[in-house]
This record gives sequence, C-alpha cells and structure tokens, in this order.
Amino acid sequence: MLGIRWGFFLVGVLIFSYGISIAIKVQHVGIHPWDVLNVALFEKVGLSIGSWAIIISVLLIIISWILDKSYIKLGTFFNAVLVGAFVDFYLWMDILPQAAHGWQDYFTILLGIIIMGFGGGVYNAAGVGSGPRDGFMLSISDKLGASIGKIRIIVETLVLGIGWLLGGPVFIVTFLFTFIQSPIFQYTFHLFRKVIFRIDVRIGKKHSEHTA
Repeated sequence: MLGIRWGFFLVGVLIFSYGISIAIKVQHVGIHPWDVLNVALFEKVGLSIGSWAIIISVLLIIISWILDKSYIKLGTFFNAVLVGAFVDFYLWMDILPQAAHGWQDYFTILLGIIIMGFGGGVYNAAGVGSGPRDGFMLSISDKLGASIGKIRIIVETLVLGIGWLLGGPVFIVTFLFTFIQSPIFQYTFHLFRKVIFRIDVRIGKKHSEHTA
C-alpha cells in the first residue's frame, strides 16, 4: 500500500516539475512568485534554476523543522530534491514548448499552470509529506494563529518582491498564477486522495482474503 502512495507521489512530482519547466520557458509573461526568485538568483548568481529551487527548499525545511516538525516527512525531503532536479532535467532535455513571444505564450503558460496544479494535487494526495513551501507556510500559520490563506499571500508577496528586486521575471500572469492554480490543485488533491484511499481499501481486502 505504501508503494502505491510513493508511486503517486513520484508521478505527481514529475508532472508538477514539468509544469514549472513549461512556465519557465515563457517566463516573460510571468511565472509563480517562488520561480521568479529561483530565476532571479540563477541570473544574478549562477548555478541552475533547479539548484536554487533545492537550496531554498532545504532552507524552508530547516525553518519548518524548528517551528513545527509535524509537517516534515520523508516525502518533504524527496520533494525538495526531486522537483529541482526534474526541472533542470526537463530544461536540459529541451523537449518543452518554445516561447513564440506572441499571444500563443499565454496558452503555453496556462498549460504550465494547469499541469502544475494537477501534479501538485497528485503528489500531495499521496500523503507522504507536504512540499517544503507548503510545510513552511503551514508551520508559520500554526505558530501565529493566522489563516493559511493570509500567510500564503504575505509569504508569496515577500518572495515576489525579493525576486522582482533581483530582476526576476514579473508580469501579469504572475499575479494570476495562484488564482488559476489553486482550484485545480484543490480539485485534483481531493480526487486522487479518494482514488488512493479506494486502492488502499482494495489491496487491504485482498491481503485479508489471502491471509484468512
């Protein structure tokens, strides 16, 4: 049963990372605040976009561990490394839609956002650990007694501000990203949580029958 959950987790991370990579290819129309920061650091300092995603994720895990360890599971560590690694892999493979620098790029970024929302819902539904960013915001929410919605807005606004000051790609889609992605994430999360639960129940019944 645990293998099934890890399978969904890995597939979800692969899909999520692909969505990020698509968005990065058309970054001039705007990308997610966290990716604005990753791209800005890549352009200013060097390394790779995926490397900065990993470094920032590790820092967030450390802070979350200090604030509230309950949100840190094994999947959180795998998420921190795999998302950045897969993003770099997809960008290196050069198998992504190319920027046309026209209206077509808005369809490309929409595709990336949908894929990110879908993949994020799948890997979170597996229940093997929150992503570093989610765990970070949840731990702050618990400590301050504030709603996760308010904390998400504050944190992502600060991240966006830092990324923008460093020269990261901020445009109209950046401000729409969360509003489009969140409903897709929520729907996919609930859908696949039910799917995984049903699979667990079926496997559990078969196991009981064999051991009876």
